[in-house]
Amino acid sequence: MSELLLESLLDAVIDTAKLIPFLFVTYLFMEFLERKTEEKSAEALKKVGKAGPVIGGLLGIVPQCGFSAAAASLFSGGVISLGTLLAVFLSTSDEMLPIFISSAVGFRTIFRVVIAKVIIGLITGIVIDLVITLAHYRMKSEKHIHDLCEQEHCGCEEEEGGIIHSAFVHTLKITLFIFIISFIITLLVEGAGEEKIAGFLSGMPYLGVFLSGIVGLIPNCAASVMITQLYLSGLLGAGQMMSGLLVGAGVGLLVLFRTSRHWKENLKVLIVLYAAGVFWGLIIEALHITF
Repeated sequence: MSELLLESLLDAVIDTAKLIPFLFVTYLFMEFLERKTEEKSAEALKKVGKAGPVIGGLLGIVPQCGFSAAAASLFSGGVISLGTLLAVFLSTSDEMLPIFISSAVGFRTIFRVVIAKVIIGLITGIVIDLVITLAHYRMKSEKHIHDLCEQEHCGCEEEEGGIIHSAFVHTLKITLFIFIISFIITLLVEGAGEEKIAGFLSGMPYLGVFLSGIVGLIPNCAASVMITQLYLSGLLGAGQMMSGLLVGAGVGLLVLFRTSRHWKENLKVLIVLYAAGVFWGLIIEALHITF
């Protein structure tokens, strides 16, 4: 048992160490991009009107870890529609993109996953807004908008010291997440056997879609890190991965529940988001779509 723990620990250290330089460079670029475009993205969302789901879905391509939090605040203030909010939540990449890049995943695969999330966000957002309009349902809203992501998000908030310090802090925290999750995955694979685990998941692929969606609801970077790592390890299929990553909106849900006092409505948003992620995950799994 001790030998298994030592081997798993060593493998996790080596695998994680290889990613650190790539993670840092990626986050350095993302921090620069976010600080240059965050205000413009938020302003764009405020002015889109009925085209909100389209703009929200497209803006999700930009790897801004605080963008879902901004969208949640705008929704709580009644500035954007539910469809726009869901388009942002479903399309945003959170930690998936930097992990894919640092793990040397092919550009074609990354492009397909990102575009699939954007298209799903667009379609879902438009349909949701259309249903709400036809049903004459009015969303409740708060009078004020508060952006409370600073304390919850893993390093995305503005930090003193500039983008280098922010990128370093974010890289450090995500590296810790990756190490812990890699260690657990390695331990499970070595202990139970990769064939058994893969066989269990492949034997119940649709159940995996539902379970992955539940993990994706965790309002923390660790959720998307876990799902992405499991997919890269070959333990999750495309539909299972997409279910979790679609539902995973980073700290967006947490900000929504903290900025809006309408708990029943917040729960409805949560349920619709989960249902949308699972729905598309099941479709991808049923059609055997791969990226």
